[in-house]
Amino acid sequence: MHKLLTAITASPAAGTTENPSGEMTFLDHLVELRICLVRTLLGIIAGSLLTLNFAAPIFAFLLAPAQTDLTGIEMIGTGPAEAFIVKLKVAIATGIIISLPWTFFNVWRFISPALYEKEKKMALPFVFFSTLLFLLGVSFCYFVAFPFAFDFFAGEYRSIGVSPNLKIGEYLSFCLGIMLVFGVIFEMPLLVYFLARFKILDHKMLIDSGRYAIVGIFIAAAILTPPDAVSQILLAVPLLILYGISIVVAWLASPKVNLEPSN
Repeated sequence: MHKLLTAITASPAAGTTENPSGEMTFLDHLVELRICLVRTLLGIIAGSLLTLNFAAPIFAFLLAPAQTDLTGIEMIGTGPAEAFIVKLKVAIATGIIISLPWTFFNVWRFISPALYEKEKKMALPFVFFSTLLFLLGVSFCYFVAFPFAFDFFAGEYRSIGVSPNLKIGEYLSFCLGIMLVFGVIFEMPLLVYFLARFKILDHKMLIDSGRYAIVGIFIAAAILTPPDAVSQILLAVPLLILYGISIVVAWLASPKVNLEPSN
């Protein structure tokens, strides 16, 4: 982390009135971070407002995996405003997803001063691949993890002879939380790429730390998922695959020559 902050703080960037030399100070970066966060938040708000009218069919889409495997499931609400709150949460979650390109573009604007001139031109690939990886993680969760998980949950209900009645708020929080975890986790190769470019890590470090990473992955899967073996394995397996991909990415991204930063 120290190396990353140093790389950003010492990087060449647009000159400021406080610093004629052209290097951004720590306070300059705090201002840029605030601008990045505000713009990102405005994008999420705009996306949420655009999708609020479609919250009901989106929620029905999220219900589909449970309704397929949990036979006889009945979704219930336990508060006067719960249906409205559920729709609001769905709209916000959808707004976050559809504003991902805008969010990642602002992230790129914040980190770009630490990059070489050639790398600064990679904004479009960064936005594309970061959005793609997040969507792949969410899709993997919905189409692969959920069917296995809900099939397991259904078997547990049948084993005790109980028909499931689920609160809509709890169900939504469960689904959105797991989908968010998968989306973030699938960003691992992209994160490793930049850490390798900043010389914070390399493929040798990842290989040497492999045994500890495997243990850490299973611990993280146990913490981030419900207390059942199926969900933990469904998260741990793609994590292990992504870790292997990250080793290759780190090898490809490690600077092979000592490039001079652009003026």
